[in-house]
Formats: sequence, C-alpha cells, structure tokens
Amino acid sequence: MDNRQLTELLNQMTLEEKIAQLLQLTANFHEGGDGESQITGPLEEMGITESMVTASGSVLGLSGAQSIIDVQKSYLSKSRLGIPLMFMADVVHGFKTIFPIPLAIGCSWDTELAEKSAEIAARESAVSGIHVTFAPMVDLVRDPRWGRVMETTGEDPYLNSLFARAFVRGYQGASLKEEPERLAACVKHFAAYGAPEGGRDYNTVNMSERNLREQYLPAYKAALDEGCEMVMTSFNTVDGIPATGNEKLMRGILRDEWGFDGVLISDWASIREMIAHGAAEDDCEAAYRAIRAGVDIEMMTPCYVQHLPVLIESGRVDEALVDEAVLRILRLKDKLGLFDNPLRGADPEREREVLFCQDHRNVSYELAAKSSVLLKNEGGLLPLAPAKKVALIGPFAQSEDILGWWSCVGVKEDAVKLGTALQERLPEGQLVIAEGSGVVSVDQAQIDAAIAAAQDADIIVLALGEDSAMSGEGGSRTNIRLPEAQLELVRQLKKTGKPLAAVIFNGRPLDLHGVFDEADAVLEAWFPGSEGGAAIADILIGRVNPSARLTMSFPHSVGQIPVYYNHYNTGRPMNPEKTEERYVSKYIDSPNDPLLPFGYGLSYTTFEYGDLKLSGNEMKANQPLQVRVKVTNTGDRAGIETVQLYIRDVTGEVVRPMRELKGYARLELPPGESADAVFIITEEQLRYHHSDLTQASDPGAFQVFVGPNSRDNLMESFRLV
Repeated sequence: MDNRQLTELLNQMTLEEKIAQLLQLTANFHEGGDGESQITGPLEEMGITESMVTASGSVLGLSGAQSIIDVQKSYLSKSRLGIPLMFMADVVHGFKTIFPIPLAIGCSWDTELAEKSAEIAARESAVSGIHVTFAPMVDLVRDPRWGRVMETTGEDPYLNSLFARAFVRGYQGASLKEEPERLAACVKHFAAYGAPEGGRDYNTVNMSERNLREQYLPAYKAALDEGCEMVMTSFNTVDGIPATGNEKLMRGILRDEWGFDGVLISDWASIREMIAHGAAEDDCEAAYRAIRAGVDIEMMTPCYVQHLPVLIESGRVDEALVDEAVLRILRLKDKLGLFDNPLRGADPEREREVLFCQDHRNVSYELAAKSSVLLKNEGGLLPLAPAKKVALIGPFAQSEDILGWWSCVGVKEDAVKLGTALQERLPEGQLVIAEGSGVVSVDQAQIDAAIAAAQDADIIVLALGEDSAMSGEGGSRTNIRLPEAQLELVRQLKKTGKPLAAVIFNGRPLDLHGVFDEADAVLEAWFPGSEGGAAIADILIGRVNPSARLTMSFPHSVGQIPVYYNHYNTGRPMNPEKTEERYVSKYIDSPNDPLLPFGYGLSYTTFEYGDLKLSGNEMKANQPLQVRVKVTNTGDRAGIETVQLYIRDVTGEVVRPMRELKGYARLELPPGESADAVFIITEEQLRYHHSDLTQASDPGAFQVFVGPNSRDNLMESFRLV
C-alpha cells in the first residue's frame, strides 16, 4: 500500500479501532481465537473487552509457525477491516540456535560475524512467524552490578554504535517486504537505561544532557541511521521524567531532532509505571503523558484503550496524535508485507528445516570461539599439553546452563556441555570429571571427590561461574565475586599443587579475586550459547587460538564501580610513581585502575608493536592525519591481533576523557610475520559536545595511543590548527 491507501484505511477506522491498534497483548489473550471466551482471567484483570482484543494491533511472546498462523487466521476472520496482527518477541542473541550473549559478541570485535548471528536469528524467528524482535539493546553500561550488562556490547559509545548498526543490518536486511525471513528491529532502551544508580535494575538515572548526548545516545542514533524500524522506551527516568512520558526525549530529540518516524513502543507496563514513579496520578494521566510524548504502542497495560477516548472527547488530547501513531503502525505492517501476506514467513515445514540446523550451529560455534577472552596464562599453561591427564572440576563441568538469561526458545538440553566436548577430543582415560561444588553450595563429599580427581591428574581445569538467573533482567548484584562455595573449591584445589586453569561462565564482568590470583590461567567464556562447550574445549586444547578482547573493564573490587577506561583526569590526578601521596584522587586501599582494562585479551602467541608514525605533527580540518604502526607476531603460531587506536584531546572547552576509542584493525598474522595497521584521523572524529551542546573540535594538542588495549600503548602527539 502507498501512503494514500494507508491513510484511507485509517479514515475507515472507528476511534475504538484506532486506539486498539495501539494495544499490545501477550499470546494468552489470543490463543484459541474462537471468540467465545468469557471476559475473565487476564481480560478482567486488565479491564479490557473482547472487542479491544479483536481490534488490537500486535502480540507479544507467541512463537511457532502453526500457532501464529492459527491466531492470525482467527483474528482476521473477526477483523472488520482485515488489518493483520504483528507478532513480536525478545530475540536477543538467537532464537532456537543460541549465540553467545551480546556482551560476549562485543568481545569478538567482529561486526561481520555479529551481523551474521542476527541474520540467522531473524531467519529462525521469521519462519516461526515472528515479525519484530526487541533487539538490539545498545545501552552503554559502566556498572557490572546491573544484570542487564549481558545484553549490551560494552562501555564504549563508538564500538557500541558499530555493533548497533551490524545487528540492525542482520535483522532487517535490505527490504523487509522482499525478504520475508528478516525481522524488523527495535532498538532499546531509549534512553540511558544502562546507567541506573547503584546498578539496580529499573532505578533512577541522573546525568547531564551533555553526558547523555556524548556517551549514551550515539549507539541509538547509529541504529536509527542504519534504518532500524522501531524504538523501545526505557523504564528509567531521564532528567527526572520517566522516559515513556518524556516529551523532550521522545518528541524533541528522537522525532524532531533525529527525524525518526518509525514506531515507538513502551517497555512492559512502563506507561502505567509512571504512577509508581510519581509522574502520573492515575492511568488517565499516564495515557495523557505517553501519547503526548509520542509512544505509539502500549505494551501490556490498558491506559490507552481505557482513557484515550475520554481524553479526546474532553479535548485534552488531539485525535491527530492517535492518527499519527496508528499510521506509523500501519506503515510498519505494510513494510513487513503483512497486507499482501498476513502469514508472511510463517511456515511449519521450513521451520523444521531451519531451526537449529547445522549451518546455524556452526556460526554459533565460531562466535563462541571468537568471543571467549583469555585473561591470564602464566607459564603457557594453555593450551593443554598433549598427553597430560586433565581433571575437569566445577559446577559448570557438565552444566547445560550456558545459554544465558534471554535465550528465547533455546533449550538448555541442546547446549554442548564442556565435559562432553572435552571427552570427545581427549584420548580415552585422559579426562576425569568431578562436580566439586554446586553454583552456590558445597559439601565435604564434593570437595573430597574433587581432590581425588585432581590428585590423579596433571592439570586441573576449573569450570566456574554464575547460573543464568544471577544476571539478566532483575539480576542486579552487590557482590560480584563468584559464590563462596566455588571460591572454597578453588582454595582446596590450590592446595594440591597442581596447575590450575579456570574457565568462567557468566553474564557480567566479575570481581575475580579468589580465582584470578589463584589460577595459572583464566579463560572468560561468558554464556557462550548452544555450541559453547565445543568452542571452549577447542580453545583449551589449542585447536582455536583465542582472539577476543574485553569491551567492559573488570574491577579490582565492587568499591571501584563505576570503573571504565574513558574517564576524566580530575584536578588532582594520582602519579603512579608517588603512591604515598595522600591528597590526590585515589583510594587508600585499592588501585584506581581496573584489574583488567577495556580492550584487554591474550593470545596463544605474542605480538610486538613498533614504528608508530603520524603523517604529520599538525592537522588541518580539511587534511586528515594518517597513523601507521607495525605489528609483528613474535610467537610460534598464527593469531589475530586487535590493534586499537585511542585519542586524547589534551585541552578542551570542557574536560575530555583520558582516552577515546576511535578505530581498530584486526590483523591475522602467521608466526614471525609483520603487518602495518593504518588509521585515518579526521577532524570530525575530534569533535565533541561543548557546554552549549554544540558539536565542534578545539584547536590544540592531541595525543594518539595505539596498542593491544586501552592501557598498554605507544603514544605520539599532534596539533589541530
């Protein structure tokens, strides 16, 4: 349909039908679809009628091709105007084939593979009947206490923006109408959901507009620049106003300034939650604030359907606001091709063929292998030496709980377990497995069995971590160390004197004390997805050389949080060579720096940096500067090095971060070979938000840092003139 036809359709709708298009309900309101159910249960609790359900615009959380076909057909049989439903779901890091959590995907620094994972997730979802995914989540995060760090790609706005674009490309493809095995993407959570006070989910967010624009908004904007069709509001306040009713944020920035004319959806019940925030007296006022802010779809509360008619009749709300919201929804349904084919990609036969197929699992394996970060490897303990007997000990030795919190319709039993994968790869009799402890509990019998297994082995591999419920939404923690039961297991096994290699399965950066200091080697596996056990096993035995790099800093302790690489210097910076100084910005019981910095990660080979050269010591606005560095593989096996470029604006109109990531290059080098990483710095990259919120660069001194992470760099300087 063209815009004229959609407008004609809109004009045929009654006010009740229009407002019902703004209502999103879960699948249980529609299942059966016989039109004869009593207005009891969920309907009665929400205060909505059968006619509202019959005219509602979208469904949340239903999947399965045949189920969606049945509901869509039943719905259309009762629809006066034949406007099809949209089906939406949280397809965050895979549908049936589960990929590593997004934080892990970020650590791959591989946007092409990230895009491929989104394309596969879209294909599996679309053949199962889904039209829209509530992804990507691009919230910038600096606080690992927050459980939803698992859904982000990290603490850096530049890198998050690159991944935001990649995920949108993967989900949406070139044309939703012409590619029915793609999904419309919904970027979330707008805005700044990743900065809650205390790391507590849903909590207050309080920051300056300059910080919001400079650090937190770029990734959302990048997703929209890539064509993302939808935006989801966040639960938090922005400048004291809940995002879902925030006119300045939603109409001022999102729609007027950025020109977004796609669909804006509330997060679950967040319109009604304005009452609890203290920003609305009742459902009526909540509806008033949300529609004025430009929220098109209300997820799982009835404020719109119950109160917009009265608000329009009284003149408080112009019906034109409802019309523009409905028209945006109709446009998206048309872009998806639903008016031509309401069943779109839903195909039970194709579903059986595509879901969890070997090709998809192969990509899950590759991404798990490329997103596991080697954090420590003293004495070259890893990869495991051939002919050495290995004791695999810990609650994750044979755990299926490696998919993560948002694993859609993925099944834990389908996940490749680490112990099983190692058994398949090591000669018979070379591997012994013991549980050692539970995730949060341990008894003496478990310890005794673990020690017995360890004493009969040459090397101990510890499989430790969080269970999936310890991170994710609602999974905030104040203590981000491993549970005491597992730390006790580490202490007891350390006494055996055997070399220890720890593999950590988790959804957030941890305080690794009790493991990092005790183990000879540490591999951060995250929640690695369906093929995680196979990928981790291949890293342990050396078939795969780890290449991932952290995209969130790992703190020394929770007391440092937030700790992140692109911080300011303060007026009394600490001199690392004068640790006895008191009246400087430091802790008296901890280093300032994190245990492991942004960009950090080891390999089974080594790399040397040299010959950092700039094309000049001055830069003009119309003359970009070239940066070149020589990187040499000084080890004995091929490897991938992620060469990272950081810039510091030494003096600004407002203070500037000590380092900002501006580019990176992934070099694959055979042993003994060298290659140059080449970067171009433009004046545009030097711009930032000034105190009046305008963007510009400042003439003056800049420093260029190039290295394997944000801490260990070569440095040169130039001036912008």
